[in-house]
Amino acid sequence: MKNASIEEMQHQILGLLEQVKFLTEQNQMLRQRLFGRKSEQKISIAPDEQLSLMDTLDVSLLFNEAETTSVQALPEPELEEITYKRKKRKGKRELDFNGLPTQQIIHELPESERICPNCEGSLHVCGHDILRRELTVIPAQYIVTEHVQAVYSCRDCEKSEDSDITVPMIKADVPAPVISGSGVASPSLVAHIANQKYTLALPLYRQEQEFSRNNINLSRQTMANWLIYVSIHWLVPIYNALKNMLILAHVLHADETSVQVLKEEGKPAGSKSYMWLYRTGCDTTHPIVLYDYQPNRKHINAKSFLEGFSGYLHSDGYQAYQNLLPNVTTVGCWAHLRRKFTDILKSLPDYNKPGSLAMRAVMYCDTLFELERKYTKLASDNNFNARYEARLEKSKVVMNDFFVWVESVYGRNIMATTKSNMGKALAYALNQRQQLENVLCDGRLELSNNRAERSIKPFVIGRKNWLFSNTEKGADASAMFYSIIETAKENSISPYEYLKFIFETAPNMDLVNNPDSASILLPWNVPDGCHVTIRT
Repeated sequence: MKNASIEEMQHQILGLLEQVKFLTEQNQMLRQRLFGRKSEQKISIAPDEQLSLMDTLDVSLLFNEAETTSVQALPEPELEEITYKRKKRKGKRELDFNGLPTQQIIHELPESERICPNCEGSLHVCGHDILRRELTVIPAQYIVTEHVQAVYSCRDCEKSEDSDITVPMIKADVPAPVISGSGVASPSLVAHIANQKYTLALPLYRQEQEFSRNNINLSRQTMANWLIYVSIHWLVPIYNALKNMLILAHVLHADETSVQVLKEEGKPAGSKSYMWLYRTGCDTTHPIVLYDYQPNRKHINAKSFLEGFSGYLHSDGYQAYQNLLPNVTTVGCWAHLRRKFTDILKSLPDYNKPGSLAMRAVMYCDTLFELERKYTKLASDNNFNARYEARLEKSKVVMNDFFVWVESVYGRNIMATTKSNMGKALAYALNQRQQLENVLCDGRLELSNNRAERSIKPFVIGRKNWLFSNTEKGADASAMFYSIIETAKENSISPYEYLKFIFETAPNMDLVNNPDSASILLPWNVPDGCHVTIRT
């Protein structure tokens, strides 16, 4: 009886120790998220403690973790030192100023000082020296443009005395306004407001203040109504045309993030809605980025949007993307997997990082990403078949060994049976194995879903500034504008010039009865003046 009581107490003590360890780990991770660095760059440790997998890719299994419980450091690869010389760059600043108008300020001596100090003769200009080239800013100016319609009549008919002849009155054609019934909104003004909010993340209330400082009484409500109007009338047809092209792609990336909508039917103001993102992969000539606002995070949203799509879909581990459509293969994200282990590493003391399980997992992931960097040249040359074969030769070996290691650690480690972060990370790796290995199916696929995360980042940055959407129409308008602007940026198009071109052209087209005509408004069909030499 006494022995049973002691065993029960010992079991209870072990459980409490595990609980203390778990809570300590959670506290360390929370502190790291609040106050630590957010970078996910390669974790640096002492050179003699680093693991290297690159020089063992020719063996069937890089580690035999099923038979050993200790983490053994592999030898460092031999480093090849490469030195080269290159010419010093000249004229860099001049290249940066190409395409900008130039004005010269010539500094001359007054007439009274143009006297030779030797013979007191008259001095003349014999040359000019350009001392410096400055970039001058001209602040935005607001002017009123009046559209005056010329009316024509016939002089001969006016002079005719025949009562049966009426004098014809012919009026000149006038472009349709961007917003019907508005006497203030111009294509450039609406494009400027949209560009400020959705490209530069400047909320409408700050724009209202800036307009007020320029003696222009333009309320944020008026600007919001304008943006909703133009999104419904002029951006939706372009969005639909882009979506039809997106569905025809063979490789897509998807992601989603939360957004708050205050006045949403059937939901409290503080509840979460979601902005879904879908974009093309690295194999397309014309990149497309589309946002889709939805009131929830259910899988039916992605399924409905991607109806008709057949191919590969990059995503994170969210279950809504799994088994989405019969002909869609989900490709997992190794960056998400790596992040789970780097979060654990950040919470560990420095002396515990080398040789830890988390470090081992990170090194596996880093090896795969290092190999991908070597395949970059193949992808940039559109030689996706060569990248496919290279992955089967090298990356597959690393992946196979990684999952052998995960299974062995997960099977023997007590942390895997608890709610520890290491247990969760190992379980995630095993549950996502098929999706993570699907990157080996096609050379057009990528090791991570970072392409989608980069595209959704502008929305996340904007959300930190304007915080929420007031209505569902406002959220839909945001989805339209972010789609048009991010697609323009991906195609090296100036967002402002592109929006201005749309608002000048679309009102004079019959997009309702002829939606196919929206194709001439797509980013790759815009005038040359909309292009930029540097991607925005």
